[in-house]
Formats: sequence, structure tokens, C-alpha cells
Amino acid sequence: MRHRKIQHTSVAVTELGFGAGVIGNLYRETSDQEAAAAVDAAWETGIRYFDTAPHYGLGLSERRLGAALRGRPREEYVVSSKVGRLLVPNEDPRGTDSDGFAVPDDLRRQWDFSRDGVLRSIEETLTRTGLDRLDIVFLHDPDDHWRQAADEAMPALAELRDQGVIGAIGAGMNQSAMLARFLRETAADLVMLAGRYTLLDQSSLDDVLPAAQEHGKSVVAVGVFNSGLLSRDRPAHGMKYDYQDAPADLVQRALAIAEVCEQHGTTLPAAAIAFPYTHPAVVNVTLGMRTRQQVEQNAELHRRPVPAGLWDQLRTEGLIRSDVPTPALPAA
Repeated sequence: MRHRKIQHTSVAVTELGFGAGVIGNLYRETSDQEAAAAVDAAWETGIRYFDTAPHYGLGLSERRLGAALRGRPREEYVVSSKVGRLLVPNEDPRGTDSDGFAVPDDLRRQWDFSRDGVLRSIEETLTRTGLDRLDIVFLHDPDDHWRQAADEAMPALAELRDQGVIGAIGAGMNQSAMLARFLRETAADLVMLAGRYTLLDQSSLDDVLPAAQEHGKSVVAVGVFNSGLLSRDRPAHGMKYDYQDAPADLVQRALAIAEVCEQHGTTLPAAAIAFPYTHPAVVNVTLGMRTRQQVEQNAELHRRPVPAGLWDQLRTEGLIRSDVPTPALPAA
């Protein structure tokens, strides 16, 4: 699988990444065997970039990912994790995590973007994963913590990067405006942009993507299916958009895009995966994948060529913004 380099760093990631949030029991239980099989399938399809976080399953995702990668050549893959949520003992457990993961709530998350919190979080992640290092570290959802994240957490990460302990640093969020600030005002090398450069939402063309180009920085795109609405060939009512039931007008727009995809011999999910690469700042699309079947299916969708004429027709019909760039052929 093709690699793309994070600008001005030594880190290169495969175009497709494995999002390990779901193997932290997101929404429902997943067995250790199922999780390991998904990581094995990712490796077999050529994926060499894996993303996790302490938040995902209160550490379960990190433990499972580390176990599944153990024994593989460390120089052949890239792992990112995140800081900002420390895991601490839960003084009032109710039995099950209340933040979307099907795991016991013996631990709880504690916001902390201090220097000490960053260093402690990284150390604990290395213990859970069993890895000797992290290649990329993101600040995780610092929406309500800009001052501490910018003044304490990012400088701490920059120091580790400059010492060669970490390869690249950045921030990951569901909004684009603050990510643009991280690119413009801090030492971040890249950002993880969730759901804001997709076939249904190109709002990041107003802020984070121009900032990345202006400052020579990179973008990892996640949430490209917008919580599911773009994940099937033919969208239907009742599907999710940004974690809620999709509004009828968005379902109709997704259907219209799907029909144009069919005219060009491709599918809506394949186009959804390919779309972020229309912008030159995007180096990777990472997908949450729970099973071997999902990995194999998404890898096949990624391999399918999407005709350049598709984007032209979608622009002409007003289904995507007129300022969506025409993709250049990626470097080998």
C-alpha cells in the first residue's frame, strides 16, 4: 500500500489507516480473538498505520492493539495514540462505562492537558501497549481546554519530538476551526480531522485545510462515512449522521451522490474513502474497523480507482462545493 509522508517529519503513513477505537468495545463487546483477527487482516492488506487512545474502552483498545502488533517488525509500522484524558480509579463505579464503550467502569477519564499529564499519559500508554515508543501523539478533543492544551501540552509534545522520542505531534477533534488554530499557532505537525472533509461536509475548506497548506502541515481524515450515512451503496432513512439519525435532506443528498457514483462505475463508500485525497494536505484516511471482514472490505474499496470525472460532475450538480480541489496523482 502506498505511503505518504507527514510534511517536515520523518514519519510516513500508509494511505489507509486502522482506527482501533471499535476494538475497545465501542457500543458493543468485541472478543479478543475478533480484535486480533481485524489487526491481522489490516497487516495482510498492507495497512501499516494504527491509531488508538486511552479513551477507547478505558485502555482496552491500547492493550489489544499492542498485543496484536507484538512480534511484528517495529520499524515497519506507525502507531499513534492520544493525550488529554488520564485514566484514574473510579470512586463511584456503576458497572459499565457511560461513555459509549461496553467495558467495566472501574476506571474513569480525567481531563488533563498539563505537561505532567501529557508525560504520564504517554508512559501509561506505552505500558498498556507494550510498545517502546509512539510515532505520533495527538491532543485528544481539547475543545474546552485550548489554553492549557496550547500552552502546556503542545510544548511538552514538541520537546519530546525535538528529542527524537516522538516522530510527529498534533491534535484530533470533531471541529475544524480550533484545529486550524493548532496548525497556525502551535508546533503541531498534523491534525486528525473528524467528519469535516467528507462528501457531505466540506466546512474544513474554510479553515483547517488552507491552514495546513499555508504552513506546510498535514491532515489525517477520519469519520469519512459521517457515522454511517456514507457507508452503504444506497443510503436509507434511519442511518446515522454525526452520531444521530440522519435528517431527511441529507439522506436525499447522499442518495443523489450515490446515483452519480453509479454512473461513474463506483460506489458511495468507495467515493467516501477516496474523497479526502482530493485535497493535497490529506495524507491518510483512517477507518474504524472491528472485524476481518470490515478490514478486507474497506481495503478493497480503497484499492478501487475512482474516476476524476466523478468529482467534476458532483461539483457541477452542486452536490459538493465548487472549491473542492481536483486531485493530483500522488507520489509513489
